[in-house]
Amino acid sequence: MATFPLNYRKEMIKKVLIANRGEIAVRVMRSCREMGIKSVAVFSEADRTSHHVTYADEAYPIGPAVAKESYLNINKIIEVALACHADAIHPGYGFLSENAEFARRCQEAGIIFIGPKPEVMEAMGDKIAARKRMIAAGVPVVPGTEQPLQNVEEAMHVCNEIGYPIMLKASMGGGGKGMRLIHNESEVAEAYNTARSESMSSFGDDTVYLEKFVEEPHHIEFQILGDNHGNVIHLFDRECSVQRRNQKIVEESPSPFLTPELRKEMGEKAVAAAKAVNYSGAGTIEFLVDKNRNFYFLEMNTRLQVEHPITEEVVGVDLVKEQIRIANNEALHLKQEDLYQRGHAIECRICAEDTENNFIPSPGIIKQLTEPNGIGVRIDSYVYEGYEIPIYYDPMIGKLIVWATTRQYAIERMRRVLYEYKITGLKTNLSYLKRIMHVPDFVKGEYNTLFIEKNSRMLSRSNAKNEEIENIAMIAAYIDYLMNLEENKSNHLPDSRPISRWREFGLQKGVLRI
Repeated sequence: MATFPLNYRKEMIKKVLIANRGEIAVRVMRSCREMGIKSVAVFSEADRTSHHVTYADEAYPIGPAVAKESYLNINKIIEVALACHADAIHPGYGFLSENAEFARRCQEAGIIFIGPKPEVMEAMGDKIAARKRMIAAGVPVVPGTEQPLQNVEEAMHVCNEIGYPIMLKASMGGGGKGMRLIHNESEVAEAYNTARSESMSSFGDDTVYLEKFVEEPHHIEFQILGDNHGNVIHLFDRECSVQRRNQKIVEESPSPFLTPELRKEMGEKAVAAAKAVNYSGAGTIEFLVDKNRNFYFLEMNTRLQVEHPITEEVVGVDLVKEQIRIANNEALHLKQEDLYQRGHAIECRICAEDTENNFIPSPGIIKQLTEPNGIGVRIDSYVYEGYEIPIYYDPMIGKLIVWATTRQYAIERMRRVLYEYKITGLKTNLSYLKRIMHVPDFVKGEYNTLFIEKNSRMLSRSNAKNEEIENIAMIAAYIDYLMNLEENKSNHLPDSRPISRWREFGLQKGVLRI
């Protein structure tokens, strides 16, 4: 476990503006507060009552609810940062976190961007360019094109040459956008045109390329940290194979699929990948690992990942604090030989969505919120009772993280806390996550990115009779509570709090005294 002296931080960054919202903004602010750094929130009109606004030391409005006019408004964010005399900007994830132009504009304004240099972001943000760099660094890559596709005819020729199935991807893509799986020649034209269109609308760039589709793959990523002095380390692996339409749902660390030898080798390649681009800051090297444990570079994320807490739990390092120290131009105090994984951590993404209606977002007002707690339980969230989830942003409202000494105990703990987690007033994916924790493939650690598809029937609502019974019991209990509340209005007891039927019976029989 890594430890640091109390005077570890140099006095340079004293105020950080977090150019983001929701749970990640709150999470960054917490680390800032522990380091004695003031935090600045920015918020859209839709987020005026969000927890990140009230938690920050300072908060400023930046525009309308639409992200393009607020959280993606580079000019406005830098204007606020200068006006409030922020030393640095932390971009969180999403929004402008991997926008090289934003990082460059921060530099030009004399503001520290807590992240990699813009040229590194550009190099690794372009998936085709990144593939070339990885090949040169000796990092295995999936067979595919090294140049952008020019037309449908070229795409068809390459597909026939490499062999199906093929994955067509947007060069500037991420989050599953601009990706299409091609099974045969008849699907090439439609996949090419729709992927380009989606890429243009999402990233402003319609460049696409092809990769051989790795069948039955595991999606495994390695957390890395690099400083401005040439030092790079990795903080081990995360298994991210529980995905729906290329969107992660559950993550865990360590991966139950990797052997110690493979983990060591992949960690070394992850460090080599980061060194190949002189990376500084926190980043992630993502790999695909086939059923025979052959691994291939997938992409590099030049930012903090949503699932970073599970790495923090098993390695014992606050990644946000490390980001700030690196931005302070400090050398890494962490040594690879001193780092190890301790125990097991699992993260579930809690989303306001209707899992029985194609997972559509479910915005609304949170009527009741009961969050679990206990040993080894962490919740990164930004919501509270009475808060209205806006319709304008990602439906994720928080992350539930558990840690335990073994994977089996971690699963048991996650089952318990998911049972205790109650949110009413809108639909969430809590029941869906509960079912995942009981699927035999997940329990045994024998799953890959086809997990959701393979176990769709087991995960469907029709197989959740126990949950229906639980919901009926909760409704009945609440009705009983309201009835007690009404009856107690005329009760001449010393207090007017609701009483249970058992207590009422005891009073009537003279068994209980108050």
